[in-house]
Amino acid sequence: MSVAIRVIPCLDVDAGRVVKGINFEGLRDAGDPVELAHRYDRAGADELTFLDVTASSGNRDTTFDVVARTAEEVFIPLTVGGGVRSIADVDKLLRYGADKASINTAAVARPDVIDEITRHFGSQVLVLSVDARRTHDGATPSGFEVTTHGGRTGTGIDAVAWAKEAADRGVGEILLNSIDADGTREGFDIEMIRAVRAAVDVPLIASGGAGKPEHFPAAVIAGADAVLAASVFHFGPDDAIHQVKQAIRDAGFDVR
Repeated sequence: MSVAIRVIPCLDVDAGRVVKGINFEGLRDAGDPVELAHRYDRAGADELTFLDVTASSGNRDTTFDVVARTAEEVFIPLTVGGGVRSIADVDKLLRYGADKASINTAAVARPDVIDEITRHFGSQVLVLSVDARRTHDGATPSGFEVTTHGGRTGTGIDAVAWAKEAADRGVGEILLNSIDADGTREGFDIEMIRAVRAAVDVPLIASGGAGKPEHFPAAVIAGADAVLAASVFHFGPDDAIHQVKQAIRDAGFDVR
């Protein structure tokens, strides 16, 4: 039996406001996270992802008050990331209303934190966020490199190998975000989705590059179990979530 595809709006939050840029740069204001969360919940989103995009680069904690107010407005699963470094951080997020925590920079710095968090809370609580960009001249075996600190820092780590290692360590899902495609609204990086899908069995969330409903089925065909986007929902029509679900349905897939 096939798993129903999830459609997930993403709230990239900086200083308490939702922002959106291109290739992780040139951020512009997209609204209040609590208002947007409420809107997307009512519009039929399956989940919501809240990413504090400057928590790691600014070396500070996630804005917990905004998380709490957002959680009060939604009745769908809420994943929160940005500045998650420890069991204590995850515990605090869950107490403030998050259902899942997303980790990136801290896991790259110390992969054992994945084992610690999943042993303590279970795999279903932890999402590994992989911000990956294309490499050239054979810099990584797969042609994709992991970055940290909101896409600002290259690591030299192969993105596909890292996704597999994290899955082997027990992470519950992988959020795969293409920095090259991010905010361009020209479509997902299908090659990258395929490469990671071939390496891992855990649910895979595709992110980065969606600009219109027709872009989403290609990501699902490439192996994504869920599709995540920001611009197409923030700046698109009020029924954008419905349009995306219909496009996936029309391509022959079940949606939530």
